[in-house]
Amino acid sequence: MSAQPPVPAGTVPTGVDPAGHWADAGLVSGEAVALDVRAARLGSRVLALLIDIVGQLFCAALLALTLTPLVLIVLPDQVVDRALTGALETLGLVLVVVGYPVLWERLNHGRTPGKLAVGLRVVSADGGPVQWRQSLTRALVGAAVEWPGLVLPLLSWVAGATVMLTDPRGRRLGDLVAGTMVVHTRTTYPWRPAPAIVAPLVGWATTLDLTRLDDALALAVRQYLTRGQQIVEPYRSRLARELWREVAAVTAPTPPPGVPEPLLLAAVLAERNRRGSLRLRHQRALTAALWPDPATPAVVAPAAADPPAPAGVRPAVPVHRSASPDHPA
Repeated sequence: MSAQPPVPAGTVPTGVDPAGHWADAGLVSGEAVALDVRAARLGSRVLALLIDIVGQLFCAALLALTLTPLVLIVLPDQVVDRALTGALETLGLVLVVVGYPVLWERLNHGRTPGKLAVGLRVVSADGGPVQWRQSLTRALVGAAVEWPGLVLPLLSWVAGATVMLTDPRGRRLGDLVAGTMVVHTRTTYPWRPAPAIVAPLVGWATTLDLTRLDDALALAVRQYLTRGQQIVEPYRSRLARELWREVAAVTAPTPPPGVPEPLLLAAVLAERNRRGSLRLRHQRALTAALWPDPATPAVVAPAAADPPAPAGVRPAVPVHRSASPDHPA
């Protein structure tokens, strides 16, 4: 069998999904390990851009309110003319359109406020941190032909959207020229419920003392039980033993012998969740009894039926008379 050609740095072989169906950025670390990173597409990047536009408008208003009065106070009146005001407007436009993304990407690890809010980051095409030259290049290209698109705005917007939709990693024109890309910083995991308790451990779990089991350790146990299948052996078993050692130190009594650690962890977590649900149910019942919701209509108990008349006694029939002067009610 012939050997496969080596995979070049910064790419992933075709058809290979390194960490589930979420990783599609095609980034490989220096140790030839595929990174679980998703490339940012048109939707998330447009949302980040809208947030950044609000930030740029705020910066423009701040410059207009501070720079203009400062120039009028410092410079004499004969110097302030239309040429100077035009130069200041151009300088402010450059600072807002170009300086805003460059400064934020360099000082905040490739994240502008919009990208930080959406969970995006600008990185080099090989996965490294973005450099000054790359940030400046992508900002200049973006200002010229993408947003605001000083050169043929409508045509450049259509071209930029087409490039992003057709590029395998969702890169825009500025990314292609600068050698960068935008990736998600928040990893998406499919939701999995925690394993339930097995039947032989139900009796032991009900006698557990869980008063010293804090929330942090319980959260660590839950994360292991829901994501343990993503950990390869022998690290998965080693992590289970370490977690059970911590849980056993704060719980009692000791479990039955010969039970695997993942089953013990699942039993402890299921019993803790059961007790928490009962406690919450009792608290809600007590709250509803003490402070009933006025929006909830009160349930009126049905009137008790008249007892049956004794045998031989004719039941009284009420007589209805109209109210009149001769027969007052």
